[in-house]
Amino acid sequence: MASTSPPLKDELDIVIPTIRNLDFLEMWRPFFQPYHLIIVQDGDPSKSIMVPEGFDYELYNRNDINKILGPRASCISFKDSACRCFGYMISKKKYIYTIDDDCFVAKDPSGKDINALEQHIKNLLCPSTPFFFNTLYEPFRDGADFVRGYPFSLREGVPTAASHGLWLNIPDYDAPTQLVKPLERNTRYVDTVLTIPKGTLFPMCGMNLAFDRDLIGPAMYFGLMGDGQPIGRYDDMWAGWCCKVICDHLGLGIKTGLPYIYHSKASNPFVNLKKEYKGIFWQEEIIPFFQTLTLSKESTSVQKCYIELARLVKEKLGTIDPYFLKLSEAMVTWIEAWDELNPPTKHSSK
Repeated sequence: MASTSPPLKDELDIVIPTIRNLDFLEMWRPFFQPYHLIIVQDGDPSKSIMVPEGFDYELYNRNDINKILGPRASCISFKDSACRCFGYMISKKKYIYTIDDDCFVAKDPSGKDINALEQHIKNLLCPSTPFFFNTLYEPFRDGADFVRGYPFSLREGVPTAASHGLWLNIPDYDAPTQLVKPLERNTRYVDTVLTIPKGTLFPMCGMNLAFDRDLIGPAMYFGLMGDGQPIGRYDDMWAGWCCKVICDHLGLGIKTGLPYIYHSKASNPFVNLKKEYKGIFWQEEIIPFFQTLTLSKESTSVQKCYIELARLVKEKLGTIDPYFLKLSEAMVTWIEAWDELNPPTKHSSK
């Protein structure tokens, strides 16, 4: 009997930011080998990155990014995993899965290896229900459904733009929490997927994340972080806040929960504190900004939403620190670069 083709084999790219050899791919080989990889090398472009044999991949370093984007390369972070968003931009596939190189295959409670990519694909291909919360969580899973009282007019759901996976072992904590709980490990496997309700923000983590590039790709900008910037470790969360308000505006959904990966390595909390220090204060103003902003009716596409959002960042957050003026300019540059590499077809409009 012929074996079935992996789901979305020709429609999905796996994006990996790295500064080291990708030995971790050996563990993922059964799940990743059928797919195309986009590796974004951070740091010294003269360093050679070794990729295990048998994988189909393309690798971009800083020299490549500068050559492809020219002056617009300034919007891509350097010496920070936020550089991964270049992979989102250069891809030509409909779906993206991104994973960090310290994330290994996790096991479910029965001891079986978890195919994280397969679960993300299930999440993305299944509708979301952001407008009314279902107390049995994901109504489209086997053995579940919409509970009594759930409006029939909302049961069709809306397209799912992103699937946010979780982690066993090392939790995704900020530096202060790392410092007070240095030995804490996440061992709880919660067998749940749920749609994040409309109007609710969440702290998106980029180390186990999948999204529909056609639906939300231009909003998956991981900001200006790392070298030369006053803040780090807020790249994925910034993208998450931007994506969530745009999804809410455009009637799209985001899911969180399964799948789990095994996060193997705890980053240094003192180094993290230096990176996060300003963000810990700034987020107390950033989050209310996102919670209260309203996008205009004229913003009918992701690009238009993002350009409007960049203007609002400049107007409302620019008074906090000049960094946000620079960030708002980079957001516009990002969209310009995205549109240059991904020109709209006659069936789509920006």
